[in-house]
Amino acid sequence: MAESLIWVNSLTTTLFNSFLDQTLPLLATAGTEVAPAAHSVKVDEAIVVAGVLLSLVVIYLASKIGGEICARINLPPVLGDLVGGVIVGVSVLKLIVFPEGGEDGSSSVLMNLLQRTTSLEPEALVATFAAQSEVIAILAELGVIILLFEIGLESDLKELIKYGPQAAVVAVVGVVLPFGAGTLGLISLFHVATIPAIFAGAALTATSIGITAKVLAEIGRLGDKEGQIIIGAAVLDDILGIIVLAVVASLVKTGEVEITNIAYLIVSAGAFLIGVIILGRFLSPYYVAFVKELKTRGPLLITALIIAFVLSYVGAAIRLEAILGAFAAGLVLGETETQRELEEQVVPLADFFVPIFFVVVGAKTNLGVLNPAVPSNREGLIIAAFLIVVAMIGKVLAGFTVFGQPGINRLAIGIGMIPRGEVGLVFAGVGVASGALSPSLEAAIIMMVILTTFVAPPLLRVAFKDPLPEPESAGSAPK
Repeated sequence: MAESLIWVNSLTTTLFNSFLDQTLPLLATAGTEVAPAAHSVKVDEAIVVAGVLLSLVVIYLASKIGGEICARINLPPVLGDLVGGVIVGVSVLKLIVFPEGGEDGSSSVLMNLLQRTTSLEPEALVATFAAQSEVIAILAELGVIILLFEIGLESDLKELIKYGPQAAVVAVVGVVLPFGAGTLGLISLFHVATIPAIFAGAALTATSIGITAKVLAEIGRLGDKEGQIIIGAAVLDDILGIIVLAVVASLVKTGEVEITNIAYLIVSAGAFLIGVIILGRFLSPYYVAFVKELKTRGPLLITALIIAFVLSYVGAAIRLEAILGAFAAGLVLGETETQRELEEQVVPLADFFVPIFFVVVGAKTNLGVLNPAVPSNREGLIIAAFLIVVAMIGKVLAGFTVFGQPGINRLAIGIGMIPRGEVGLVFAGVGVASGALSPSLEAAIIMMVILTTFVAPPLLRVAFKDPLPEPESAGSAPK
């Protein structure tokens, strides 16, 4: 593991420096979108690098402090990343801000610090701010790609088959019900435009496997029927959710909602995912044999990343999302004998990139739009309350669709599907990046993710305290 950490550090440093060398000259002119006069200002690459490094220091401190606090109060550390991002972002400290939020860098604490401690001239502030922000945004995008690759590695296709039709029904209903109710409710009750409403509805579909699995393991219910159905449904939920996300994100790009277009995207997503899995199972023995023959450093991780990035490119090229390709790569490589070793090697890489994504999502979220003291914000609060209710009720009702299992604790199954966690944040992050979400709708989704992730663990413990009587459940009591 130590060698892996050293190697990953060397790899990321090399890639980062190469990335800056190639992109900073282009980014110097990218400031024209923020201020037309900025294109004539030469950007000092050393100052941009200094700004990026300061931003990373803030991001990692926010992630680590927030994560440690959440871990100590038995909450998912990913919530610490998000809340930490909110604190250092535009909502509170303004340490990490971005041009798309209407900022020009003058209100950025880090930009002001750079002006006072380096040779950054006032006329170069806008272009430098644009370049530094673009680098952080791209690192965040790499973070979500690595995250979905890691989620794919942790998913188990065999478990889906083992848990059977019950898990499939719970997953499908748990996707369709909140998606349909959320989308139609936003359109009919709040007059939200169709595409933003569809995106917000899609954000209600996901379920966090990690959060639910942790709680089930803690209370000794992971091996029960309820636990098996919850985990199986959550795995399938993520697959369906990723497909929904790819479809909706593509709709945002086209700006149209057409049945033929939707059908094409659904078929493309399904065919791509299934095709990759089938082809991957056929080629996986050759992949393992090839990796074993390599003599250079880091053969397993590098070849896995090549596969993940190629499939990410293919996913983007066929009008889907790059993250779908990364997820598919994780599913395929997770079926090989190298899964455990690869998962261990991906961890330090994920530790480097993934917190950037979550903190950036929080930093871009302007919670000021949900301030009830401002009359124009009150609708946003009502939308947030609506999304939270739909998010919870939709998953709970899905738990009651379990069939052929008399006496099973259906309420516990439904509650186990509630937390959105990191997967819900992926939806919010992609929505922000695509421009599909208004500030109030974005903040409402973030609030929905936070609340569902907070309330699900204690509710799940309560639901399993007094399960419905069933003879088989006695043998699966907590150990």
